[in-house]
Amino acid sequence: MNKGILAALVAAILFGGSTPFAKLLLGGIDPWLLAGILYLGSGIGLTAVHFVTKGEQSRLGIGEWPWLVGAILSGGVAGPVLLMYGLSGASAATSSLLLNAEGVLTAVLAWVVFKENADRRIVLGMLAIMVGAAVLSWPTGSVEPSWPSLAVLAACLCWAIDNNLTRKVSLSDPVQIAAIKGLSAGVTNVVLAVAMGAHSPPVATVAAAGAIGFLGYGISLVAFVVGLRELGTARTGAYFSTAPFVGAIVSVLLLGETISLRLVAAAALMGVGVWLHLTERHEHDHQHNAMEHEHAHEHDEHHHHHGDEPLGAHVHPHRHEPMIHQHPHFPDAHHRHGHS
Repeated sequence: MNKGILAALVAAILFGGSTPFAKLLLGGIDPWLLAGILYLGSGIGLTAVHFVTKGEQSRLGIGEWPWLVGAILSGGVAGPVLLMYGLSGASAATSSLLLNAEGVLTAVLAWVVFKENADRRIVLGMLAIMVGAAVLSWPTGSVEPSWPSLAVLAACLCWAIDNNLTRKVSLSDPVQIAAIKGLSAGVTNVVLAVAMGAHSPPVATVAAAGAIGFLGYGISLVAFVVGLRELGTARTGAYFSTAPFVGAIVSVLLLGETISLRLVAAAALMGVGVWLHLTERHEHDHQHNAMEHEHAHEHDEHHHHHGDEPLGAHVHPHRHEPMIHQHPHFPDAHHRHGHS
């Protein structure tokens, strides 16, 4: 299986699986404060990993910081605040349904604004996954348009912007990126929660939330960034949209919830969507323009720039000469060309 596909699915499994565990903590902690601690657990844990690991990775360059700052402001600050406002007036069922808009908005921005390739098979797969997510979380009652609902949709738009901006820095160290985002979002949300009157939870609750955040928000985000690097934004977002199904399955096992017809229907739809993506074969003659950048890489058909070929992954600034060839590919860092 392609490394990017595996990374995107791991991101979905970790994030979706963390939701039921976080739900178990909600009785003893303010929801906004819980969100902040989850982010902080992610940021603190990944910061430790960043300093302990010694693998070669490209560090963030000066020109990449504006993209990351924009991602943090949209997804780590504005998104959670808008979601909290929405949750204060919208039902949980309605909010769950509306949150599925993040995947759709992520793909639309990638295709329309950032001109990422959208094959018919990928679009159909995305639709199948999103319909499955909607079936899984469709409320039993009516859904009335309201300002809280619009706030949840605005939060989804913020996260969609975050996803597309993060793709701009995805060649850099994913652990560093995720650590910075986790710490920034965590501090922001904890400060806002305390300012809104949240009380300090028990130490055991904080520790559990931090551990859940490290896996479900931190490691998941690292895997998501790897997916962005290898697959592009829309495809990574599509695979990540299976997270609600993972959360539902974990809820069945952990919380004893029943297997419903909607869960089976959602599984079938998402299975079709993932199958359409897994069986994609995008291949044609394409041109690589001259390009200079830096990232961790091994020598392959796109990287021939040494007299003595080194073994294994390594990092340094390098130049790609113009080239025309044909092979199966995704819209990764080396295949962001236009299509007729």
